[in-house]
Amino acid sequence: MKKKTLRDINLQGKRVLMRVDFNVPLEDGKITDDTRIRAALPSIEYVLKQQPAALLLASHLGRPKGRGCQPEFSLRPVADHLAGIIGRQVAFAEDCLEAGQALAELPAGEILMLENTRFHAEEEGKVKRDEQTGDEEYKKAKEAMRDKQLAMARKLASYCDVYVNDAFGTAHRAHASTAMICQFVETCVAGLLMEKEIEFLGRAVENPSHPFVAVIGGAKVSGKLEVLRNLMGKVDTFLIGGGMAFTFLKAQGIEIGNSLVENELLETAAETMREADQAGAKFMLPLDHIIADKFAAAAERKTTDGQAVESGWLGLDIGPQTMAAYAAEIKQAKTVVWNGPMGCFEMAPFAEGTMKICQAVADSDSVSIIGGGDSVSAVNQSGLAERMSHISTGGGASLEFLEGKPLPGVVALDDK
Repeated sequence: MKKKTLRDINLQGKRVLMRVDFNVPLEDGKITDDTRIRAALPSIEYVLKQQPAALLLASHLGRPKGRGCQPEFSLRPVADHLAGIIGRQVAFAEDCLEAGQALAELPAGEILMLENTRFHAEEEGKVKRDEQTGDEEYKKAKEAMRDKQLAMARKLASYCDVYVNDAFGTAHRAHASTAMICQFVETCVAGLLMEKEIEFLGRAVENPSHPFVAVIGGAKVSGKLEVLRNLMGKVDTFLIGGGMAFTFLKAQGIEIGNSLVENELLETAAETMREADQAGAKFMLPLDHIIADKFAAAAERKTTDGQAVESGWLGLDIGPQTMAAYAAEIKQAKTVVWNGPMGCFEMAPFAEGTMKICQAVADSDSVSIIGGGDSVSAVNQSGLAERMSHISTGGGASLEFLEGKPLPGVVALDDK
């Protein structure tokens, strides 16, 4: 997938609209984590150095659900925070669809941040359907909303000569400001952050160095099935952890006690393991577990002697044998993709397995790619983030990329 980037075009004297992901946590109007803002700085600084006529920044924040302006979801604190970071003024448009005057008054080469795109329902284009809504009525409502989406995209496009998408975290959404806008702007390219995401994730899926190890965890098999299927035939070793492991174990006839399981997917789990075997990939499941008598940090806990979990207990983390075995596989890897924790790492007594994986990946000589919100959180908690090759900024987007799904916000950009 070769997409044009900021490096491929001339920006001098052009109005540039950059879609960023400034969906940051706020408490009492104060930003508590500005990681996503700082992740966009390379693209912002690159554009400003090219002497553009103006740089407009568009983003969503939270879930205002298209109900108009809501102060708790305003991007104004973000604009102020960004100004403090870069040491220059950031003007603010109170409505992303009424920014003409603010843009006209903007000094040459300066930044204008648009208010939350999701204050307008047409950004996401969702249409609710209840039991009283007939098929024809619903179809007409969807068509009307699509017309509104196109109108919003056209309006945003009218502000710029060049569109830049640097918001990988929303690239899997076909929203007005992430994909549809490209129908109305002649030049649409990837930002530097988007470029890095495509490069690392694309290499893992299309041309990985071997041995290639995929560490797949999380609560449910259903959330990771497509990832497993898309990586089948490319991965040398799958390391399975988290709650999803128990569906695979039960599919093999192993007792799992009260552990999380998706009984409706037992045959699917068995088929997935057969497919891995046919593809020549190792499909490793936990050899032992840290189990508890209830789902709580203060629960009584112990380590199993093997894969089985006794009645009345539930598995909440991988055990020491599994930690060692998984670390040994990671040590040999040249490529590691990690999506999903090994246990309930948000509760300290059950975080060791996930933290051991963090350490193993950091210590390896592999190209390491961390995707998914929980995996990213775990790596950040471990203090080892700087030792990973790439930490994806898009949880849902990185998951869909690994599933092999086209991302609308990427597909819409100009090809090289």
